[in-house]
Amino acid sequence: MTYRSGFISVVGRPNVGKSTLLNRVLGEKILIVSDKPQTTRNKIRCIYTEDNMQAIFLDTPGIHKPHHKLGEQLVEKAVHTFGEVDQLWYVVEPDTVVGKGDRFIIERFPTRGNVVLIVNKVDTVAPEVVETALSAFKSAYPFSAAFALSAVSGDGVEALLVYMREHLPPGPQYYPEDMIIDQPERFVAGEIIREKILELTRDEIPHSCAVLVESMQDKGHIVHVAANIYVERDSQKGIIIGKQGSMLQAVGTAARIDIEALLGSRVHLELWVKVRKDWRNKDNDLKMLGYEREK
Repeated sequence: MTYRSGFISVVGRPNVGKSTLLNRVLGEKILIVSDKPQTTRNKIRCIYTEDNMQAIFLDTPGIHKPHHKLGEQLVEKAVHTFGEVDQLWYVVEPDTVVGKGDRFIIERFPTRGNVVLIVNKVDTVAPEVVETALSAFKSAYPFSAAFALSAVSGDGVEALLVYMREHLPPGPQYYPEDMIIDQPERFVAGEIIREKILELTRDEIPHSCAVLVESMQDKGHIVHVAANIYVERDSQKGIIIGKQGSMLQAVGTAARIDIEALLGSRVHLELWVKVRKDWRNKDNDLKMLGYEREK
């Protein structure tokens, strides 16, 4: 049987469930998820391998109207993938109309190509709402196929995977079969810490927060991880630290548990909170934190 492989970009507006869908496809939690928009900031390659095929997924930042340089780079990262993949998965919510945000994305789709519509979160609305969404989006663009599913429950996901397997082109195995993400453990550890901040802090924190793991040292029986949490204002630093350090301790405890599961080892986690004013609009800060423009 011919081996098939290819690249699939998963795109859509913020908070439509792109990372949740990829975690479902991969069979385990690899990407951070949150009910807050713009959780994903980097173009991350996730690898799904079977005996006769390999799909390389690009989990992209949600496409939105940018309000700062970081936002501009997030949109660039997502749109840049449109022309370099074999399949484009466009994820939408079932109770939304085709508004300006969706048209902004659709207008950037290739005029010809394998673009798949995915209506996610079907378990949250009535069936007629799903049908209305399918009809509206199909009228806006000639999608190659359309699927309605729930990334949380898994309903409808297998039908999408059948389509994916059938429409990947013949190609080589790009990555080892046991590899599921192309980022180093240090990057994943930083994302885990940021996820816990998203979960535990107020709405004013998430978009102003970045995490940089400065060191990860294996001491034999324990791994020492040191990370800086960057925010834009002193007031945000106070929120993350919390009264007598309570919030930072809660973030550290929750993150350490997930990092230990990732590394399969005991972890000693040290966190510091630092202020870099207006870092989302400063090129040097963005580069230092790993947010570089597409070339």
